[in-house]
Amino acid sequence: MRIEVLGTGCKKCDTTADAIREVASELGVDAEVEKVTDPQVIMQYQVMSTPAVAVDGQLRHSGSVPTRETITGLLSQ
Repeated sequence: MRIEVLGTGCKKCDTTADAIREVASELGVDAEVEKVTDPQVIMQYQVMSTPAVAVDGQLRHSGSVPTRETITGLLSQ
């Protein structure tokens, strides 16, 4: 599973990436988490508010740090 955390590199983006790594580890999910800060890549996803999360190339969450429950849902799809 490839997960991209889209954002400018702010604290919320770091928190999102760390939380996803932590939950994936706890659930035993093999997930590659990458932080994407390139504005052109972020615009390709049509993200208007960061942090945003894309899973396997599809935008799944944007505008806030996802909750633990949201992350679990993203990882179970």
